[in-house]
Amino acid sequence: MYRTSPLLPDGSGEFTRKMGMLVDKDNLGFGHRSWRYSMLVDDGDIKQMFVEPGYCDNAEDDPFEVSDVDTMIGYLSKQKHG
Repeated sequence: MYRTSPLLPDGSGEFTRKMGMLVDKDNLGFGHRSWRYSMLVDDGDIKQMFVEPGYCDNAEDDPFEVSDVDTMIGYLSKQKHG
């Protein structure tokens, strides 16, 4: 059985920075934010990450293609039936 957490509160950005996912989004008026990603964590171990393309400071777009729930469910389904 999997337990999901759609987001992790990270007000200071410390977790995000340590994950290497902190980016500057000043061009969008947001300041420092987490780049979009989803990950499967099992007992503290990262088993799979889906990171949106174009990771960089002040990216021109804000993609939402692979960090969505459908991508993760598809991955989990393949693992279960694989």
